[in-house]
Amino acid sequence: MAASPLTVTLGRLVSAGSRSILRPSGPGAGETRDMGGREDAERALLPAVSPRMCLGEGDWPPLPSPTEVVRRVNELIATGQYGRLFAVVHFASRQWKVTSEDLILIGNELDLACGDRIRLEKVLLVGADNFTLLGKPLLGKDLVRVEATVIEKTESWPRIIMRFRKRKNFKKKRIVVTPQTVLRINSIEIAPCLS
Repeated sequence: MAASPLTVTLGRLVSAGSRSILRPSGPGAGETRDMGGREDAERALLPAVSPRMCLGEGDWPPLPSPTEVVRRVNELIATGQYGRLFAVVHFASRQWKVTSEDLILIGNELDLACGDRIRLEKVLLVGADNFTLLGKPLLGKDLVRVEATVIEKTESWPRIIMRFRKRKNFKKKRIVVTPQTVLRINSIEIAPCLS
């Protein structure tokens, strides 16, 4: 009786009947060699054909050292050739990806007046065309500065929440209006030199 193609190709993964998951199945299954360990047995189950190039092998350029990376980023910052900066900030229980002159609509009311300038201090990430600085979890307050202005304080459109049960004389209608605040990101500035 011939084994099914699925059992032959996935013999290690498929458990059919009394066969073990780690035992090979299909043609040549009875020719198991005593290899002394589980790693050797699993290596024998792998296909003989390997791809020409994996991510771990090949002619990849060597990675620069961390000091070399910091030096290159400092050169880009000093010359101002990094392009437009973007940042990911944590504000009002959400994370926002912002650039300069972006508008953010926040779904709650802030205790600020229109025209007030604020600094967003919880910066998770800042980046440009050629580099990205990640915080663990936040970047330092002296490293990056994101400023915003309160543009408008308004309310959302009315949302109608209707509950109804048929044949039960039950109807409830609620209208929900939430306060909103609009912020404009004025600038994203990065320190002149990384440490």
